[in-house]
Amino acid sequence: MLKFLREAAASSAPCAGLERPRRRGHIAAICMAVAALAATGAIAQVAAPERSSPAASDSRPAGQTEVVWLGQAAFKITSPGGKVIVIDPWLKANPQTPPAYKQLESFGRVDVLLVTHGHGDHWADAPALATLYNTPLRGPGDLLQSAGALGILPTALLPRMNKGGTVEAAPGIRVTMVRAEHSSVLLWRNPATNKDEVHPGGEPIGWIIELENGLRIYHAGDTAVFGDMRWIGERYRPDLALVPIGGNFTMDPGDAAYAVAELLRPKAVIPMHYGANPLAKGTPKEFAAALDKLDRSGRIKVVVPQPGERLQF
Repeated sequence: MLKFLREAAASSAPCAGLERPRRRGHIAAICMAVAALAATGAIAQVAAPERSSPAASDSRPAGQTEVVWLGQAAFKITSPGGKVIVIDPWLKANPQTPPAYKQLESFGRVDVLLVTHGHGDHWADAPALATLYNTPLRGPGDLLQSAGALGILPTALLPRMNKGGTVEAAPGIRVTMVRAEHSSVLLWRNPATNKDEVHPGGEPIGWIIELENGLRIYHAGDTAVFGDMRWIGERYRPDLALVPIGGNFTMDPGDAAYAVAELLRPKAVIPMHYGANPLAKGTPKEFAAALDKLDRSGRIKVVVPQPGERLQF
């Protein structure tokens, strides 16, 4: 899909010489969709994989949002106003994360730092990023209370909020905490005993992120499909949804496709939380095929980036 969009956007005759597209082979329909996206700016550019430092000079077109998937559920989002938002930063030990992003200093700045729950593949590098950039860490209230009580971070970097709460996390950036259907504990290595301890991690959550230009991104966190996703879709109308597809721990491709097509109904979707753990076997191809059967109009665009690849919305 990415290859097709990239070549189509670069060509004056988008379908010339391309292989048969995925969505039921309707080349004319895909061409019309690409043209519509280019005209509306819904997906303005699909850039080549990033090879420079994450803190490299900002090359985004004016008014565009850059989204970079860093593997599993980790994302770096740069808003139209230049704010850097980092979500679920499992980076150093993540087999999917590009080497440049394993060096936390290379981010340059982090204006908003969000986690969805306490599991290590979402929480691991969040305290270090909060300390390095003096950025408040936002997540489930009880998870952050445990982190404060254990001395992982000072309370000044652990602002409390809960599901249903909306705050301005940085100038022009509003975040709303919403429900997820999963679990959450905090596994902590006690430095005094050198033994692992399990502490309360609060309830898992998702995030609605509204940027300066009104673009809304829904990061579902780790979740099963649940009925209130319909309410999330109706109330917040996300433009872009980031949804897990791996199965075993979260929705599998079929459930994720149902959640996207029938409940959330975003304009575009990026699948996540697959490939890093052998038990999470769902694939983007399976997800796209399942969505194809439910979204017969092809209205919802599936975007499948490589880790580190810069996408412009």
